[in-house]
Parts: sequence; structure tokens; C-alpha cells
Amino acid sequence: MRFQYPVVVVVAVLAAIGLIAWYVVSSRRRHGGWRRHLPQTLFLTAAGLLLLAVGRPEATLPVANSAGTVVLAFDVSNSMKADDVKPSRLAAATAAATEFVESQPGTVSFGIVAFDQGALTTQQPTDDHAATTAAIKRLKVNGGTSLGQAILASLTVIVGHPVNLPGEGQAAPDLGYWGNATIVLLSDGEDTGGPDAVAAAGLAAKAGVRIETVGVGTVEGATVEVDGYQVATSLDEDLLTQIAQTTAGGYHRAENAEALHDVYQHLDLRLTTQHKPVELTGAAAAIAVLLLTLGGVLMTTWFGRIL
Repeated sequence: MRFQYPVVVVVAVLAAIGLIAWYVVSSRRRHGGWRRHLPQTLFLTAAGLLLLAVGRPEATLPVANSAGTVVLAFDVSNSMKADDVKPSRLAAATAAATEFVESQPGTVSFGIVAFDQGALTTQQPTDDHAATTAAIKRLKVNGGTSLGQAILASLTVIVGHPVNLPGEGQAAPDLGYWGNATIVLLSDGEDTGGPDAVAAAGLAAKAGVRIETVGVGTVEGATVEVDGYQVATSLDEDLLTQIAQTTAGGYHRAENAEALHDVYQHLDLRLTTQHKPVELTGAAAAIAVLLLTLGGVLMTTWFGRIL
């Protein structure tokens, strides 16, 4: 513990010693058991705390804080046009994501990846949440779906250099450890092209990156028009669950806009513990007031007046 005004503390200690000496001398002239001394002891302790509070005490304590990097990877394939989640899968996902970003503290940095059969980083991680929400609102549907590319592109954003699956017989790349990073993968789960999504999730797990998958759509599915053809599309929960479990993350089903909103509010972001100086003046003053109140109650109850 330290004090912002140590000189005041020295004066407070001397004053407290003086009060104690005065009480010891004055109590010799009185008779009575512990009841007579307890309220005065409480008053003296409270006075000492108030004097110390004037010195502005503070201590360095561990404080839990939402921090780190979150990469929001949005499936923008044609199947995300389906309206089994109103007004459409992508529209509902982006609307809930915008609200989620705006609710996070400035210590959380967001990156945005849009993916169809390939993947494109639309924003590097930044704590500018207004820029993040603007990037989310620009997303448009197009093409097929590659969950593997989405994961590799998200890892590229996190580690700062291109990440690819190793070739046959090659060792997995060492990406370092990124335990404060989370990938939120939003998709209907219909994977229409490589690379292997579960193998890509394995790279993430090795780097300490957790993937939270959000299934946008319904198991019953819907029909969308692609290049003049009617194409049936439905939620593939098995693959999304496998990807999440590979990294010790969780799968979340979002069959409607309200459920999608709830998913965002309960995503398990990483918590970091930071040691920060915390001022204890308020706590000391509050304890002093409590002791004064207790002493006053005891004096009134036992002796009918405050001495």
C-alpha cells in the first residue's frame, strides 16, 4: 500500500497516537467493564481510518478486464441470403454484430474477415469500434463457402503474417501463442470448398486461439436463387460444432434474430488480469462511517446517550 500524500499520513499517525494517549489517561478516571471501552475503541479506530483516508491510500490489485483481439468472420456466401432468419441470415448477423461491438470496452480490438469460397480481410484489428461497425455494414453476399479459408484468414489477421495448412509430410507452422484472441465464425455451416476446416481449426488450437462458431439459419432451411436457379440451403451444425470443439470453443445456434442477439451477449471473450493501482480512500471512509455508526448505536443502547 502507498499514499498519494505521505506527509498527511505522518500527521494522521501522530494525531492518532495523541487520541489514544488522551483516551488511556482519561479512562483511568472512569470505572466500568468492556462495554464502556468498546464504543470509544470503535470511535478511535474510525478516527484513525478517516485521518488515513485524507492521505489518499492506494494499492496495486489484480483487476479482471475484457481485453484482447476478436476476429469476426462473416460467411457472405449466397446461402446467407436465405430468409429463414429475418430479414436474411447475413442482415440479422451483421445487425447483432454491430450492437455487440458497440457494447464492448475500448480494450477489445476487432478484426473483420468476410469469406465465401475465398476469404478477404476487410479490417485489421482496431479498437476503433465505429470503424468496425462501418466495415460490418458494408458486407454483401457472393459465391460459395470455405470455412477453412475463413479460419486461415482469421489466423493471418491475428498473427500478422500469412497462415496456410502444411503440405503432406510437413510440420505444422509455429504461430506462437495467442491466448487473448478469439475467432467468432458466423456461418450456416455449408462448406462447399477446401481447405480442410477442422485441420485449420487445429492450427488455431495449437496457437491458443479459441473459435466460437455461430450457426445462422434453421435446420429446416430455405431456398435461395443463385444465377437463376433455386438452391436449397440449411444449417450444418455438425461441422460448426466440430470446429468449435477442436479449439475448446462453443457452438451457438441462432435460428432467429432474437436468438442471434442473445448469442452475442453471451460469447465467452477472454478475460485478462491486469495489475492496476486502485484508490482505497472510499473504502477506508466507508469502514470509518460504519464503525462510527456502530459505536453510536452501542452507546445509545447501553448508556442512553452518546458520551
